[in-house]
This record gives sequence, structure tokens and C-alpha cells, in this order.
Amino acid sequence: MKAIRGAITLNGDTEKEVRENVKFLLGEIVSANKLIAEDIICIMFSNTSDIRSFYPAKAAREAGFFNCALYSSLEPEINGSLPYCIRVMILAEITAKPKHIYLKGASDLRKDITQKLNIAIDGPAGSGKSTVSKLISSYFDILYLDTGAMYRACALACINEGVECTNESEVEKIAKKTDITVKYIDGTQRTFLNGKDVSEEIRTPKVSMSASAVAAHACIRNKMVELQRIIAKQNSCVLDGRDIGTNVLPDAKFKFFLTASPEVRAERRLEENKEKGYIQPFEEVLAEIKTRDVQDSTRKIAPLQKAEDAIEIVTDSLSAKEVASFICNEIQRNT
Repeated sequence: MKAIRGAITLNGDTEKEVRENVKFLLGEIVSANKLIAEDIICIMFSNTSDIRSFYPAKAAREAGFFNCALYSSLEPEINGSLPYCIRVMILAEITAKPKHIYLKGASDLRKDITQKLNIAIDGPAGSGKSTVSKLISSYFDILYLDTGAMYRACALACINEGVECTNESEVEKIAKKTDITVKYIDGTQRTFLNGKDVSEEIRTPKVSMSASAVAAHACIRNKMVELQRIIAKQNSCVLDGRDIGTNVLPDAKFKFFLTASPEVRAERRLEENKEKGYIQPFEEVLAEIKTRDVQDSTRKIAPLQKAEDAIEIVTDSLSAKEVASFICNEIQRNT
């Protein structure tokens, strides 16, 4: 059983306003969540004290919601509360993640849901960007765009063609004939290279190191940044990378920079690689981390750096859930 929340404001306190807006709100919730009558167990309303002309629960029954329990309550008078507002919570037997609906003036109650939200997460390799970004995207029910996957796909294309990733002219030739697309399947980002799903193939240590070299080329960065900006313009999403806050989305309202010591980041990468079946000595992984740090921070095009308005989070002693919780609270506090 899941709880679906919603709210709507009226133009005034009349029976007609209550009837029409309750019907509209419930209709939008049912449509967005693909509900059928048998799914709905209970519908509970509350309304501000300035609405006294008609019970929202009775309006729901008149709108056809009579096969479930209905309840209405009057909220206490609170200074500064949104006027003429009806809130609802529907308990339903669904497995999908609920889609909450806030309409008209009530959209201000949950700007994190009703407004487009772009979150920039930057940091060096192994700082926890991807794990934290996935947790944030799940919490806000928005897309997670793994920008590094795009550069990894470029690197894989070069490797497959036997091209040295530091050779910009040759890399550019490969890029011109290579199609890289991002699709969301069952809420998960999948990366396609010339029509083939390479989401797992791009996670090898070899591709990881090559991606850093490929990302240093202006021809590649321009192509990838253009695609990233299009996705961010069209969707609420979390983007992680090394230049999201400084270059890709410099106007993003929420920017965070994650960092940790090279040793801690190497330990994390070592564990990730083990889970994927790639066994490496710690010293080798640490050397790769340090090499990537130098490559990423000294490249001429959009180097790794903290945006001036980004919040820095040192993650050495923090779990991914703790970091994600801090970021989500910070976003909600400032939304």
C-alpha cells in the first residue's frame, strides 16, 4: 500500500468551487498514477478553516469515489497559511512509486515536485558522486544523468577502433561517426553506443582511464555538454560529473562538490571493481585515482574544480546515505 498526496486551491468558499476542484484534483491523481477504483482504499481530506461551504469528502463521493472510505477534517487557523486550500492523501494498493499532484496555488507547497529541479554534483573520481546522485534522484523522483557514462562511451568507441584516446584529431574522427544516446529504461539510465547497450561494458578500469583522456578534448566536451544541457532543460534531474556546476549548468540553483582523500576514494573504487569482477592491487587503484585527479584538474577545457557557489562536502567519514540526506535537506530547506 502506498500513500499519494495532493493539494489544490480554490477561488473562494462555495459549494461549486469545492465540488469542481475536488473532482479535478482526484481526476489528475488517478490519471497520473493509473489508478482504478479497486486500487483505492481510503481518501482523506483536510481543508483550511476558510472553507466551510461543503465537505470535500462529500464532493468526492459525488464525483464517483464511493467504493472506498472517505474522510474530511478541518485544519486549525494558522497565520500565513495558504488560503482556500484542500489537501488530500489517498491510500492505494499500488506497486509503482506514487506521483503526488499539487495544483494551482498549492504548487507552492511542494516546489521540489512542481518545479523543474536541476541539481549539480561535482567531485573527483571515487568521491561518491554516482551513488549519492542516484539516492537523490530516487528521493525526489527525478532523472539521474550519469554524464561520465557519455565520456566512457566515447572512450569505448576509440578503444574498439584502436585509436589512442590522447590523439584529438583521431578521436574527433571517431566521434563524428559515432552515435551515443542515453535512454531511461525502468527508471535506470542506459547508455547506447551505435545502437548497442554498453552500460556494463563502459565500467571497466581501462575504459575509466581512457574516458579521462577523451574528456579533455574540446570536440568531445562540446558534443556531450550540448546533449546534457538539452536533457536538463527538458527534465528535472541530477547531473554528476566534474564540471557540471562550473560549465554544464552554471545557473543551476543547487550545486554540491564532493571530495575525499585519495586513499579513501581508492578503497571505494577497489570495492566497486571487486563487485564487477575486476581485481586490482590497492596501490594500482590509488595510482589511477591520483593520475585521474591530475588529468581532470589540469585539462585546458572545463577542468575539475569547485564552483564558487557550490557547497563542499568532505565524504571521508560519511556514508552515501548521510551525504544524500544532507543534500536533500538542504534542497528542501531552500526550495
